[in-house]
Amino acid sequence: MISRGSGPPLVMVPGIQGRWEWQRPALEALATRCTAVTYSLCGEPGSGCRLKLDRGFDVHVEQLDRVLDAFGLDRVALCGVSYGGWVSVRYAARRPERVRALVLASAPGPRFGLDPRQVRYVRMPWALFPGFVVRTRQQLRPEILAAVPDKHERWRLTRQLLRNMARAPISPGVMSRRIRLAMREDFVADCQAVRAPTLVLTGEDGLDRIVPVDSTREYLQHIRGAVQASLPATGHIGLVTRAREWADIVCNFVEAAAAEPVLPASRSADMTGAA
Repeated sequence: MISRGSGPPLVMVPGIQGRWEWQRPALEALATRCTAVTYSLCGEPGSGCRLKLDRGFDVHVEQLDRVLDAFGLDRVALCGVSYGGWVSVRYAARRPERVRALVLASAPGPRFGLDPRQVRYVRMPWALFPGFVVRTRQQLRPEILAAVPDKHERWRLTRQLLRNMARAPISPGVMSRRIRLAMREDFVADCQAVRAPTLVLTGEDGLDRIVPVDSTREYLQHIRGAVQASLPATGHIGLVTRAREWADIVCNFVEAAAAEPVLPASRSADMTGAA
């Protein structure tokens, strides 16, 4: 568990890879305006909990309770990144008294389903891992080119990403278990129970080739009063490629939510380009 900075408390929930180190640029950017807290998901080294299919998806809720308690946090803004969006929606639904605001960043929608290729990855995660890596690199390349046009800056960013990945290697088997747990759940019901002000944050249409932007925006249909924002020239990893701008959108929303803790049911807005 990691805490940086000062200001309104915000907890980042990692994506499918489960390691907090992969979102280090966003953590550092958020820490300039917030008390930014993050951690590694159950099943990762140092997480303090194992990920077993028989324990169910709510193991993530129990883990988040421990994270907040460890830092003495009663109420926080919660930012779920990709897979962490499902965790955050579930937590906001089950622990409404502890969630002041909710941010869903490039999260798979509440009705997200696996395509045939993804189903094969989940069934044979280790055998198909090399192909998974190659395809993910191909999917991210257009986004990185758009977000970081300068080749020298792009190479610096790439080196930074590779260092973080080398220091925090992923486990295909654990990632597979995370997906299998999530596919059992009804996240639409969770959305309908959310009462915290909610921001749905995406990259640019066509650049997120990991989770389609339309899937993330589905939360707008199911969470009362949710608003949306998009960060241009990014796709799925804007929190890394344009961390400062991404963090500004998140912090602007969190600060506004602190001043207005409850959204009326009729509120709807588009915060596109809020950075």
